[in-house]
Amino acid sequence: MTAETILQMRHITKSFGARKALDDVSLEVRRAEIHAVCGENGAGKSTLMNVLSGVWPRGTYDGDIVYDGQVRQFRSVRDSESAGIVIIHQELALSPHLSVAENIFLGHERARHGVIDWEATSQAAAALLEQVGLSVPPRTRVGDLGVGSQQLVEIAKALSRQVRLLILDEPTAALNDEDSAHLLGLMTGLRDQGMTMVLISHKLGEVSRVAQRATVIRDGRTVRTAPLEGPGGIDEEEIIRLMVGRPLSSRYPERTRPRDGTGLAQTGTTAQADPAAQGSGPGGSGDGSGSAVPRPRADAPLLEVRDWTVHHPADPSRTVVNGAALTLARGEVVGLAGLMGAGRTELAMSLFGRSWGTRISGTVLKEGRPVSTSTVAAAIRHGLAYVPEDRKDLGLNLIQDVKTNTTAAALGRVSRHGVVDSGRERKVAEEYRTSLRIKTGSLEDPVGSLSGGNQQKVVLARWMLTDPDVLILDEPTRGIDVGAKYEIYQIINELAQAGKAVLVISSELPELLGTCDRIYAMSQGRVTGQLPRAQADQEGLMRLMTAETTSPGATTPTGTTTQRKETR
Repeated sequence: MTAETILQMRHITKSFGARKALDDVSLEVRRAEIHAVCGENGAGKSTLMNVLSGVWPRGTYDGDIVYDGQVRQFRSVRDSESAGIVIIHQELALSPHLSVAENIFLGHERARHGVIDWEATSQAAAALLEQVGLSVPPRTRVGDLGVGSQQLVEIAKALSRQVRLLILDEPTAALNDEDSAHLLGLMTGLRDQGMTMVLISHKLGEVSRVAQRATVIRDGRTVRTAPLEGPGGIDEEEIIRLMVGRPLSSRYPERTRPRDGTGLAQTGTTAQADPAAQGSGPGGSGDGSGSAVPRPRADAPLLEVRDWTVHHPADPSRTVVNGAALTLARGEVVGLAGLMGAGRTELAMSLFGRSWGTRISGTVLKEGRPVSTSTVAAAIRHGLAYVPEDRKDLGLNLIQDVKTNTTAAALGRVSRHGVVDSGRERKVAEEYRTSLRIKTGSLEDPVGSLSGGNQQKVVLARWMLTDPDVLILDEPTRGIDVGAKYEIYQIINELAQAGKAVLVISSELPELLGTCDRIYAMSQGRVTGQLPRAQADQEGLMRLMTAETTSPGATTPTGTTTQRKETR
């Protein structure tokens, strides 16, 4: 171990039952560097860091940890923190009901004679917040902060513990571009001040930007450690090849795309009033009640949304989605782009059973016929499915097993006379495990024990079991690795080829450009335009994503027609 090396993990092996999560893994980190640890979901990255930080104490693994020239045997997180090693997990460990200052010093309070010194606590917290570039009062409740600000509170918390080796697990996974840039800049500044960091991230562009070296882990084994620049350096494509064990000729699988003119989806024109919708009236439910129900039109899009307006549930005077309109055709993958706060998730959740928002108005048509999506049950009955942005809080029951999570949205399909048929449930769950290539030891494994990519596949399986016509996928690849992303893209393509319509909401513009046939953009709650794949690029989409309010029917600088109508 050289003087410039601060950490060596030698021949680490960790098993969970018969499964080896880590198999003879070694890692060397130099002082004052940002060292990236890359690998697919389930490769063992987080397990390795949990061994280092004492989450898995000495005696539960084989191998040695040499830190600052000494063999260490951390028996708890407190042990590792006392040595200057702090880990910030992807799921932030903050109490939302406590103040920023209370969270920073929780567990090692500023006290005098056994009584907390609030003045000293506040002053120390303010100094730490200034150091990380967060301008909020120390008494601010953490639950009132955005995710980006909470991430900075976690770093301030680490700095209060005299951290020398900081481990960041997917720190930018839930951040927007601005917050990500600030965090990456802070990391670079801390490195320049002599701090050592280990970065776990699937965002290889960010890895290349801030890290000096990278170690790639695949299937619980160390594959390679190399610099990211200079002689012998590895680039993003090489990292991907090392992660997945094979070269990926393209990050997006090819598929046969629908020809121009499919339904109304490729026309690029503003949705016009449909005679079938006239019965609902302004602010109507769009369920066609009280009048003859029109038959589906063969020339109509599979799904059409008109003049959709949603108000904030906590502040009904605030319009979050304003007069949005869009169409989806069978066999089509449509993207929805927008900056944070544009209203994309709010639009999706309000469409799916009015799961978010209040004072919702507008019309939903399926094949030209008005339908009601006023409840989740009604939305499912009319062939809609929604995979939420936050799979852990909204998409899955993490303590339940894979089998139960897979069938939860369609129990009627695995029941007889109102009672779940366990044999049928197991058979269906096993079919989806096989077809979606869900990696799990058993269908009885808690879904919370799966990697992020496999959890996402379970959510997809749940909604595919309902046999929907329209799937809304909100950030479907957030927090999962390149190989798992490719598999998710393949599933999306298969759904489209089966005649489904897929709406993909994503903050990653390259992802939308690589997977979608058309892309809508939202800005300040309004759909500002759409671009067909052949005409779309990041610059054009960003222009629409930052567009100001336009008049109905106005064309954007790219020549596309805006999709907004006047709010009635």
